[in-house]
Amino acid sequence: MVSYRKEGVYSKREAACFHPIETADPGAVSKLQEQRLQEQLRYLRDNSHFYQNKFREAELRFEDIRSIADLARVPFTLKQELRDSLQASPPFGHHRAAALADIIQMQASSGTTGSPSYVALTEADARTWQESQARGLFACGVRPGDFSLHAFSMSKGFVGGIPVFQALQYMGAIDIPIGADGGVERLLTACHNLRPRVVIGAPNFLVYLAEAAQEIRRHPATVFGVERLVVGGEPGGGIPAIREKLSSLWGAKVCELMGGTDLGCIFWGECDQQLGMHMVAPDYVLVELIDPKSGAVLKMDEGARGELVYTALGRQASPLLRFRSGDHVVVTGTSCPCGRTGPMIRCFGRTDDMLIVRGINVFPSAIQDIIGSMQPETTGVMRVLADFEGHTTQQNLKVYVERGFACPPGALQELKARVEARIRSALAVKVDARIVAPDSFEKPGVAKVALVLRQPPEIEVES
Repeated sequence: MVSYRKEGVYSKREAACFHPIETADPGAVSKLQEQRLQEQLRYLRDNSHFYQNKFREAELRFEDIRSIADLARVPFTLKQELRDSLQASPPFGHHRAAALADIIQMQASSGTTGSPSYVALTEADARTWQESQARGLFACGVRPGDFSLHAFSMSKGFVGGIPVFQALQYMGAIDIPIGADGGVERLLTACHNLRPRVVIGAPNFLVYLAEAAQEIRRHPATVFGVERLVVGGEPGGGIPAIREKLSSLWGAKVCELMGGTDLGCIFWGECDQQLGMHMVAPDYVLVELIDPKSGAVLKMDEGARGELVYTALGRQASPLLRFRSGDHVVVTGTSCPCGRTGPMIRCFGRTDDMLIVRGINVFPSAIQDIIGSMQPETTGVMRVLADFEGHTTQQNLKVYVERGFACPPGALQELKARVEARIRSALAVKVDARIVAPDSFEKPGVAKVALVLRQPPEIEVES
């Protein structure tokens, strides 16, 4: 008999965490990881042509990697390698390491930085994803028995759709599977009729959904009684101005989660202490922090900044070893009153999004944070125009900023100057701010919000 819900899950309603490993001694966790790493390496040695070739080219033997520290000897796996692998051997690439007959599910990335990545899962992989996601959702405040309104996209194979639905079902919550694709009006009707305790979705879309409540339902989103917003899929959840706006619009607590299609949908989750996102699945995903320039491994001490690198543990169909995620994070702590012992992080940008302006690295999400903090002078909405080849420019960066509704026409030049000064002061980068009318840019929808434009938008600049 197929079981969709984890046995005994309702006993966890008052638990400190979903699984004991989240609060386990770090030394015991490392010992378990090394054991599982050895098992994964043996599996790759026997089943993965992709990693057999990679080790051969690096003149390494699988047996040479005996500890977590030894992983530093293994070459990184890059996103482009996976794209090439998928193109050369569709649908799952040369890095598929399980028989097609054992694969029960396919998932896909959003494809916002290129072609979607198609990921295969065996039955064991799918169960691992559900367990890992359940831990992250539980950390974010979702509990068995909760009604949760699904406001991530439910289409295009996006991992925020079916996998999150499956995880909520697995942990005993009741998912309301409308999705962003169902439209704002239907989502708001579900809020009105079903009064979900939780709403889960992309932060910018949930801002828009709350703002639309006043127009469509004729009352603020606070009347729905939502207690918890669980956000992910884009950097907005870690941006203070967006978090504050979400909390104010909904009257709910905001918690952030994160993962990655290639390893699993969710394996980071933020607890009620809100000090950062915890690694909740160290038995399934081994994480390293590296210097993005040199590739050197960094200690995950409080204040450390770098790029996350992941190694799958116990993965069968699409296993990855030392995968460079492109996620740039700061470690916000290594201990928490909640009892979880994994490192805590905030993600402040992605390699794919980073621009280099006169030699200075700039993440568009950092600019969004500044513009968001300038409300109500602005609406909080901005776009960067990267009208140059690649990611590097020697010119002032062009930034389109929506003025606030109350900003009078006579104050546009003053607003432009303030925006430019704030960004220069915070990021040491000169920008050419271009002020546009409120609602100039399309409201968030199914797709992630793209903060970077490659072509000038067809809108009138007011200053």
